[in-house]
Amino acid sequence: MSKYGVIAGNGRFPLLALEAAQRLGDEVVAIGIKEEAQPEIEKLAAACYWISLGQLSKLIEILKSEGVTEVMMTGQVKHASIFSAIQPDLRLFKLLSALKEKNTDSLIGAVVKVLADEGIRLVDSTTLLKPLLAGAGLLTKRKPSQAEERDIAYGRRIANALAAHDVGQSVAISDKACVAVEAMEGTDAMLQRAATLVNGRPLRLVKVSRRRGHLLFDVPVAGPGTIATMKETGTTALAIDAGRTLLLDRDEMLAAANASSISIVGYAPE
Repeated sequence: MSKYGVIAGNGRFPLLALEAAQRLGDEVVAIGIKEEAQPEIEKLAAACYWISLGQLSKLIEILKSEGVTEVMMTGQVKHASIFSAIQPDLRLFKLLSALKEKNTDSLIGAVVKVLADEGIRLVDSTTLLKPLLAGAGLLTKRKPSQAEERDIAYGRRIANALAAHDVGQSVAISDKACVAVEAMEGTDAMLQRAATLVNGRPLRLVKVSRRRGHLLFDVPVAGPGTIATMKETGTTALAIDAGRTLLLDRDEMLAAANASSISIVGYAPE
């Protein structure tokens, strides 16, 4: 039996990870982010603690008191929350003050170093959910049309170029034009914004994994909610990075996509 920590953000990701740990018989200490995580995590962990965004010292104290030396980040923390809701403790304040750039990679990378200095290792956030990583090739019944394939190819070039600068994970494309780029608002809000700009023309959604060599944090996620937003906004195709994108509630998601004739394809990461 293994013992490790799970830092829980929002969405289904933390719940699925904790359920998987239960099935494996692993002992898991959950640290829920008050502003983000669902209360259900308490029922799925051997122990559960709650911290606010910015309480880095408290996080380290909890992990040390529980004898945890490996921890994974699961679920999202809204990027806007990092700027609007965070009240950093002294340790995090010093860390933030020393950063040259306050993007995701810089911020989490600095936290990773602080944890490592305390003997705590951040591990692959998909460790418990490997079966939910998207495969390569067509994942739905309908293949992309030629027009969709052209938009996807264009979108992947744009998304990967932006991801190299830590700007979002997703772009919305229509007729080989980039209609919207995801920044702090998240994918759903980006699609809803894009739909107001195209006068009813179909959109395509392209998500990429930032060209990272790891899956420690900020892993691309799609699920039934993604499909619902795609249907609402007239988004007809979804392109994702195979092996680096989590499909939460996969069967439900793919069934919803098929019911709405949405095409989903997994591509080799670039």
